[in-house]
Amino acid sequence: MSTVAVTDATFDAEVKNSDIPVVVDFWAEWCGPCKQIGPALEELAAQYDGKVKIAKVDVDNNPNSAAAMGVRGIPALFIFKDGQVVSNRAGAAPKAALESWINDSI
Repeated sequence: MSTVAVTDATFDAEVKNSDIPVVVDFWAEWCGPCKQIGPALEELAAQYDGKVKIAKVDVDNNPNSAAAMGVRGIPALFIFKDGQVVSNRAGAAPKAALESWINDSI
């Protein structure tokens, strides 16, 4: 499975009401560090298929979700479990660090 594009309209259904944990990446097309972690998130989406959903929210097109989460800088990553934020981090990181963070949080 690949990453899931989430919008302001689908945020609750895709993230808060998900049956499995969700990693949400708040990003933008113009953001260099966001592009840097994109391939790692795609690989992790395939690796965790069925266990963890990786969702991406474009902050330029979906400002309400970012504002609701208090996102001030991107990339901003949040892990939701049972509809609640259980962990968050900001900035780019290598795939191994992201994988470790996900494993520690779920």
